[in-house]
Amino acid sequence: MKIDAVSLTIFTWDNIPATRYHLGSLASSTSNLGLLRIHTDEGLEGHAFLGAATNPASMDGPQLIRSLKPMLMGQDPLERERIHGAMRLVSRVVSYRTIGAVDTALWDLAGKIARLPVHALMGTCRNSILAYASSQVLPDIAAYVDQAQTFKANGWRAYKIHPPREPEEDIKVCQAVRRAVGDDFRLMLDSTWSYNYTDALRVGRAIEEMGYYWYEDPMSDEDIYNYVKLREKLDIPIMATEFPAGGLETYPIWLTERATDYLRGDIPNKGGLTTMLKTAHLAEAFNIKYEIHHSGNSLNNLANLHLCMAIRNTTMFEVLLPDGAHKYGMAKELEIDKEGMLHAPTAPGLAADIDFDLIKRKTEAVLS
Repeated sequence: MKIDAVSLTIFTWDNIPATRYHLGSLASSTSNLGLLRIHTDEGLEGHAFLGAATNPASMDGPQLIRSLKPMLMGQDPLERERIHGAMRLVSRVVSYRTIGAVDTALWDLAGKIARLPVHALMGTCRNSILAYASSQVLPDIAAYVDQAQTFKANGWRAYKIHPPREPEEDIKVCQAVRRAVGDDFRLMLDSTWSYNYTDALRVGRAIEEMGYYWYEDPMSDEDIYNYVKLREKLDIPIMATEFPAGGLETYPIWLTERATDYLRGDIPNKGGLTTMLKTAHLAEAFNIKYEIHHSGNSLNNLANLHLCMAIRNTTMFEVLLPDGAHKYGMAKELEIDKEGMLHAPTAPGLAADIDFDLIKRKTEAVLS
């Protein structure tokens, strides 16, 4: 079996709600996604989405076709490890977002070839996982309280706060939400690299006393020196390593310096499921957790779910809010049950129900 065609259909994503999580992350009302198709001479096709509300596919699509398509044509799609390694060698001229899209499509294709869901190819270790709601930055304390209470009332069991990013105000938000949902509801804080060491310590001590489950990205994403100091002062687990783009080589210093309690990864920043599976196992070797970060679009997040089912050292699945800024292009989205759980897909590949009619109506261009 050989790859005989690679194309990227750019399609419009409109009516995106204005949303912010950290400085510079405001989504515009219109973006676009790319449907990547990797086709074989035996008629099977792997799919992935490229892009997000904040990173249009049209920004990265031409480099995928120009630089990565020639590396794929004529290749055996099951030689995924070799292909992934070759793509990473050109990461100076292509983004990890494009590498991640190709890798995801190859996993989808491999599952279809084997007639197995992707998590079964990796080695299934569970059939369900707890979901958590992950807030956008909201206008005031009352809005956080209302959102957390709404999700709790709907059966969800965990909620993560993206706060206003001002230490004293952030503590007040965390206090108000804890009072509103009670001590038996799991809460996390993701401060999105907003604090210096002193403020990070103050906020960390406050949420530690409130029983928060983890403390995510309080300081600059590469400030390993201060993360080491912070971790020595706090008992609450600290989670870093989400943002640095790259593969295995970006993680070891965080482990050797003991700068984080959890590792973190996603498809667009790390270059796909292949990197994420390796780094999840790296974390397991150190007996630490690997929590999977929201990955920007509906198909990436479905791929994340497969990885969750195949690794033993992750605890929850991130659902970033609001839905309209992250869910698009699928006829059927992931569904959380009344107990706040997501369940393993059972169809071959990623088991994606792609809305091909919508994509056809919204097509801007086909790159090939």
